[in-house]
Amino acid sequence: MQTTLVECGWGATRKKDCYLKRKYESLVGRRGKKKALVAVGHKISIAVFHVIKKLEAYREPVLHDNPRKQKKQVKYHLKKLKDLGVEINNNNAGGRFFTEAQKEFEDEIDPIRVSRVFV
Repeated sequence: MQTTLVECGWGATRKKDCYLKRKYESLVGRRGKKKALVAVGHKISIAVFHVIKKLEAYREPVLHDNPRKQKKQVKYHLKKLKDLGVEINNNNAGGRFFTEAQKEFEDEIDPIRVSRVFV
């Protein structure tokens, strides 16, 4: 039964933006691939138990984006770009993300200027 649940765990980790994939990704860094797959298989077995017990269809838990994780990822990728020699000036950027322009500049070029610095 464990091998079947691990196989189901592999399949669940391949699906785009689902709860089990996020659970796997959060565990794999701390526990390793194999233990994370067993944990995802355990989550599947718990879900199956409750589906059978309540005789209801499976409902995916609501996914919330973690703003702390997003800020950390943005900071990491900006540092990597800087290490590669790409200079990013985001002075006048008023959008929610770096790729969005301010609403008053919709017809103009995006105010974020990315220029390659040759060393």
